Amino acid sequence: MECKKDENKGHCTCTYDCPRRGLCCECVKYHLAKRQVPGCFFSKAGEASYDRSFEHFAKEVLEKKI
Repeated sequence: MECKKDENKGHCTCTYDCPRRGLCCECVKYHLAKRQVPGCFFSKAGEASYDRSFEHFAKEVLEKKI
């Protein structure tokens, strides 16, 4: 499968300057290995907190922020 890195960058909401920007498969793999969720899965405020934990993601889901 061809990576659409440039297209992905246009949709990436992560505010952290990351070498995986636009490489969604690498981003997901990286965060799962750390027991985290990528920033683009969070609300704008949730992403800005830089807390990528499963617990923080679940809290946002339960609070209907995402």
